[in-house]
Amino acid sequence: MNSLLDRYATVKARIAEAAERAGRPVESISLLAVSKGQSSEAVAELAALGHRDFAESYVQEALAKQAELRGMGWSDQLTWHFIGPIQSNKTRAIATHFSWVHSVDRPKIAQRLNEQRPADLPPLKVLIEVNLDQESSKAGVNPQDVPAMVALCHDLSRLQLIGLMTIPAPGSMNAFARLAALNGQLNPILPDLSMGMSEDFSVAIAFGSTQVRIGTALFGARSTGPNRDTFSG
Repeated sequence: MNSLLDRYATVKARIAEAAERAGRPVESISLLAVSKGQSSEAVAELAALGHRDFAESYVQEALAKQAELRGMGWSDQLTWHFIGPIQSNKTRAIATHFSWVHSVDRPKIAQRLNEQRPADLPPLKVLIEVNLDQESSKAGVNPQDVPAMVALCHDLSRLQLIGLMTIPAPGSMNAFARLAALNGQLNPILPDLSMGMSEDFSVAIAFGSTQVRIGTALFGARSTGPNRDTFSG
C-alpha cells in the first residue's frame, strides 16, 4: 500500500487497535501529522481526506506552507502544532501562527511566547518538553525542574498549559511510563501527554499518550525542502 490514503487508513487502524488493547476510547488519542520536510501538496492531499492537525519543526518552512495553502476551502480549519526546538528569535512567529506548541523547554521561551501571543487570538496551548534522560543533544526541561516550569506556565495568562511532551532516548522504551508517572505527581495532573512517533506510538498509547506525532508512517521518507530555517539555535 503506497498511497497516502492507504497509509492514513493503516495508521488510524493501528491507533484504534492500540487504544482497544489499552482499554481506552480511540477518541482520547489525537493523530498529529508531522509534515516537516513534506510539500504543501502532501499536506493538501491529507487535508482533503479530512485530517486537520499538522505538526511542523521549522518556522520558515511552516509559514511557507501555510501561505501556499491559504484560501483553500479547508485551510482555516487546520490546526498547526509546533514541535521543534525553539529559537528565541522565532517566538513571535510561533506565537502568531501556531495554535499549539509542544516544545516549551525553558522559562525565557514560555515568557516570550506569552508576551508575543496576539491579543485577538485565544491563549496559546502549550506542552512542556521533558528531557527525561538529560541528553545533551536534546532540548527539554530536566525532570526535577518540571514542577517549577509548570507553575510558571500556569501564571502566564496568554498560555494554556495542556501537558507534557518527550522524545525518548534511543532504546528507552520505559520513557513513556516515566513521563506518565511524572505527570501523575503534578497537582493537578495535566490532561495531555504528547509521546509516540511512527516507530513506537502503539507503546506510547499503552502508557497514556493522548497525542501521537506521526510522520514517516503517513508520508513516507522526508524530502529536503528549501523553506527550512537557515540556522539553528
